[in-house]
Amino acid sequence: MTPLRAQNSLQRLACNAAVASLVLVSVMHHQSALAIDAEVTGVDEAVENNVKIYLDPIKSQAYSPERLVGEIERLTKTAMRPFGYYAPEVEVTLQEKQAKVSIKPGEPVRIQVIDFSIQGDAKSDPSFISALDAYPQKKGDILEHAPYDALREKFTSLSLQKGYFDWDLLEHRMEIRPWENSARLYLDLNSGERYHFGDTLFHGSHIEIERLSNLLPYHTGDFYLASDIAKLSQDLAQTRWFSLISVKPRLDTGQLALPPQELGFYNELDVNGVEPSPQQPQLTSDAILAATHVMQVGPPSIPIDVVLAPADRHQFEFGVGFSTDVGPRARMSWNQPWVNRYGHSLNHDLYVSGPEQKFTGEYRMPLKDPLRDSYRLQYGLRNQDNNDIKTLEASVEFGRHWTFANDWEQTIYLRATYEDFTLAGEKNQVLLLYPGVRWSRSRTKHPNFPTWGDSQQLTLQYSNKAWGSDADFFRLNGDTQWIRMLGDNNRFIARMNVGAIETDDFSNIPSSLRFFAGGDNSVRGYSYESLSPRDSKGRLIGGQQRFVASLEAQRRLTGKWWLASFIDTGDAFTKWAPDDLYTGAGLGVRWISPVGPIRFDVAHPFDNDDNFRIHFAIGPEF
Repeated sequence: MTPLRAQNSLQRLACNAAVASLVLVSVMHHQSALAIDAEVTGVDEAVENNVKIYLDPIKSQAYSPERLVGEIERLTKTAMRPFGYYAPEVEVTLQEKQAKVSIKPGEPVRIQVIDFSIQGDAKSDPSFISALDAYPQKKGDILEHAPYDALREKFTSLSLQKGYFDWDLLEHRMEIRPWENSARLYLDLNSGERYHFGDTLFHGSHIEIERLSNLLPYHTGDFYLASDIAKLSQDLAQTRWFSLISVKPRLDTGQLALPPQELGFYNELDVNGVEPSPQQPQLTSDAILAATHVMQVGPPSIPIDVVLAPADRHQFEFGVGFSTDVGPRARMSWNQPWVNRYGHSLNHDLYVSGPEQKFTGEYRMPLKDPLRDSYRLQYGLRNQDNNDIKTLEASVEFGRHWTFANDWEQTIYLRATYEDFTLAGEKNQVLLLYPGVRWSRSRTKHPNFPTWGDSQQLTLQYSNKAWGSDADFFRLNGDTQWIRMLGDNNRFIARMNVGAIETDDFSNIPSSLRFFAGGDNSVRGYSYESLSPRDSKGRLIGGQQRFVASLEAQRRLTGKWWLASFIDTGDAFTKWAPDDLYTGAGLGVRWISPVGPIRFDVAHPFDNDDNFRIHFAIGPEF
């Protein structure tokens, strides 16, 4: 390129940039000129805000000054009517980009007549009666549109929620007489008869209909409630048997919400020797609806259609992570949410880290109430090589699990464990057979980063040589943890663990049942399971008791970043009331990631002035 051509190109480039800058400035000026900053005086805050909302969409460029004043006056008067002012005096003054709106509200419209009535079954319904009684205005009050509109919407929503499907507003009229500053309010609801639940028809289910019927939160003939429909949908989802769920009352003669789906070879049932469930009659929805209306006797009822599609029979998950307790770790799970038409499930989990490798499985057999009552068969293999502990464990457990209405869970089980372990240089093999009972409850708000929650667990186990076990013992282990917020920016966490084994033959208690402390979720400042009684050579032997307590305070720094300060104390020991507990304290940072909080802590153990330990973990506290 010649110097002359280069100079011309540079000149053109500079000219284009200058033009673009002028266009940008012009556009910005044009956009700012479109909006009007309204200054409203003469009315209270609620009316002022409503006037500003009405005036906000005005584009000044679209009006001449005279028309702009007229439009502002019109919209201002319209905005004041919901507050009972139908004859205000409005004066508008334009000053460049600002409009000064001075208002004299005038005499307000007051309520002279309130005529609300309910006909039909809803006349004696407590929900409707309460809605009427809660109406905030009375005769002589300044008219407000919002309470009237809210009552009308309340009647509509209650009618649909409680099964008054033939409802009709015979009269809904707000009569305003501005010339005498009076208003007359009329609202007459005819609810008709309240519908009852009719038959519930399941479509496309691969699970026995009888088992699904046990999930119904209502009985045929009960009063219809939309909340029961929502609960049924939620309970069906919690079974994990279905990938798609539609629960709807049949309000018309249309087709089903979703067509039944074929299982396909990948999800076919394989219950050998068992006849398949009898199919429901293949009637169209039109035919069923027509049949229900033929010579109907008694109160009206409405059938419920439940359309389902099976969940994938084989589901796989894989994840990797890191913590300072175990270093890098990986987990793979293979879940079968249903294996037959009875809704049995089978889950397997493989966990691998440096000090521990574990394979576990669970076969779950739901009973009459699939969500609250089940038999569970659990089995697993575990290998551990950590500090002075080496163990190979095989176990199988069979139990019954209940979930109660107060969210407490109870499991009563019988467990068999064979463990080949080396502890502090001493090798042993034991076979233990022992029953146990476990109670637990976990409650949280916002599970990804709980702002409120608590978790409790108590486990009791008993073994006796009388039935072939290699050791006599009684073991107790209890955990409690609490999360509470103070305001929006202060979060507190408290936790405590207590454990004990009563036995006369501690040498036959395997390492998996002994107690250790220390680590990310125990006493920070000490390595994973490094706190316990030691032998004469300083090797860990595990304790018969354990006590750990922790208190942590967190303060939001900004957005999803939090600062934490904490103190932990505890130990595992051979007898109660130890002389000293190990204590660590420190500071940490929390970042709320999409997969849960990422926790980074620096802890100082009080028994070593020069030592600090870093703790890193991912995931919520419980």
